[in-house]
Amino acid sequence: MLLVGVLVTIFVVSGLTVVPPLLIRDLIDNAIPAADVGRLTLLGAAMVVVPLISVSVGALQRWMSARAGEGIIYDLRRALYTHLQGMSLRFFTETKTGELVSRLDNDVVGAQTAITGTFVTIVSNVVSVVAILVVMVQAEWRLTLLAVAALPLFVYPARRVGQMLRAITRRQMRHNGAMAAILSETFNVSGALLVKLFGRRNEEVARFSAEARMVRDLGIRAAVVGRWFFAALGLVGAIGTAAVFWSGGYLVIQGTMSLGTVIMFSTLLVQLYGPLSAMSNARVEFATSLVSFERVFEVLDLRQEIVERPGATDIRPVSGTVEFDGVYFRYLQPEPAGLTAAAGSGGPGEPARPPTRRWALEEVTFRIEAGEVAALVGPSGAGKTTVSYLIPRLYDVTRGTVRIDGVDVRDATTESLERSVGVVTQETFLLHDSIAANLRYAKPDATEREIEAAASAANIHEFVVSLPDGYETVVGERGYRLSGGEKQRIALARVILEDPRILILDEATAHLDSESEALIQEALQRVMVGRTSLVIAHRLSTIRAADRILVLDEGRLVEEGTHEVLLDTDGLYARMYRTQFRRKDSSARVRPPAFATPEENGGRGAGPSRPGTPTSAHRP
Repeated sequence: MLLVGVLVTIFVVSGLTVVPPLLIRDLIDNAIPAADVGRLTLLGAAMVVVPLISVSVGALQRWMSARAGEGIIYDLRRALYTHLQGMSLRFFTETKTGELVSRLDNDVVGAQTAITGTFVTIVSNVVSVVAILVVMVQAEWRLTLLAVAALPLFVYPARRVGQMLRAITRRQMRHNGAMAAILSETFNVSGALLVKLFGRRNEEVARFSAEARMVRDLGIRAAVVGRWFFAALGLVGAIGTAAVFWSGGYLVIQGTMSLGTVIMFSTLLVQLYGPLSAMSNARVEFATSLVSFERVFEVLDLRQEIVERPGATDIRPVSGTVEFDGVYFRYLQPEPAGLTAAAGSGGPGEPARPPTRRWALEEVTFRIEAGEVAALVGPSGAGKTTVSYLIPRLYDVTRGTVRIDGVDVRDATTESLERSVGVVTQETFLLHDSIAANLRYAKPDATEREIEAAASAANIHEFVVSLPDGYETVVGERGYRLSGGEKQRIALARVILEDPRILILDEATAHLDSESEALIQEALQRVMVGRTSLVIAHRLSTIRAADRILVLDEGRLVEEGTHEVLLDTDGLYARMYRTQFRRKDSSARVRPPAFATPEENGGRGAGPSRPGTPTSAHRP
């Protein structure tokens, strides 16, 4: 409705533009020669009222146009963000963050400008030109033909310049996206730390400068092309105006035309060539704005891999049985040319990475009963993390089936799957917000009592309350104000607050010191009770405490059984144990296993996460 209102106001404003020249002609040809003071007064009042009405209607038009434009920006951004949130993890591993930000910011604004700016300008000028031509034809058709004879000279340059500027704009947007990608990579804490640690500041400045220089050069080129275009339009308008002035003056001298008509024509010519020039320029702007539209819809047209099927099943409450049945999976599949391709090292249509035919998982079949603790082990690249991604459906299997309580995860509702499976990853991500806000990310309506209970279960409560701001302490970008062990325990508390029946731990204690590991392992011992747990670990204590051990090698499940059974089998697990775990086993005799009972631990607790830092470890 707002756009309809804008169109109505355009017709009103454009119609009013031809009124002042008509008033001037009546003034010169009738009011002054007849010495009609009353008519003169009415004409003078009309010359004040008409602009006043025009300004008022124009203000209303601007308000409606702005409201429609901002609404379009909101709708497009929301549609883009919603669509991107539905993309699989594969998409985000192959697309630069800065490129996505550029699409949501610059390209959406460019698309909005095309609708509420360029489109409105084109319609307004078309209506004005038509109204002006109607008045001119009625007044003197010969001068009108002379005036419009220059019209073709406005069309061809606009078409040619539009093609040139469209190509320039596309390149400019691509380099803007590359600039945004560099900013997102080097301005986050991890990127800034990497730059400083390797002394790459000058190289990163040079890389950013190269992209910024391209944007600058393309901007200068666009400005020069536009300037020459406007100069040509001005010359054409000047020639047309001069021809009409000479012809009109000649007709007045011959006595075949009134002076008022010539003056009216001179006023209308300015109003005619102005919209014609604006229309030509608008065509150029519209051509460049189409680039923004193309880039926006390039994203919206990307196929979502992970979609909820019609009539999907709510699997809650789940008992926790997890089953893999003949699962095949490969990561790299052909991606549509466009955003993902353009976000890589090449331009549009170039793949970000070469495709591969290697299976990440091949003919994997196993079953974890409800309440069991299963350890997933194997060499690096064996497919352990891939298995953990398929259960919460971060990816869909290529072939085969993953089931929870006998239901194919592809047939489960997204919400029920997300609420039933909790994941603690090796790389913990915390929002730049308070500890409480990070915990409530799992359960927005959680009470303080629930938050404290989850934190206590994760062995982090006493540390948090020892901080000056307690649970309102801001953790910083990606949680960098906290140690690795503290971040990991907060991440564990966040999953505990969600209370999933299936718990996946992807090397949750990797790269931690022994004291932090002990705190987390003690917390995990409590958390995993009554839950189905899949633990990807290299720690002997975790593996030996598991009900079953799944051994992967090159994407295949090669062994399955308990620690003792697999040692007796003398296969891959036994070889890994002899080469990797025997030394850890000897050290484990000094420190009790993490999943040992309190009696086996001898009542001993774990020490602080770091010297001088309060922790939630309980010492009897």
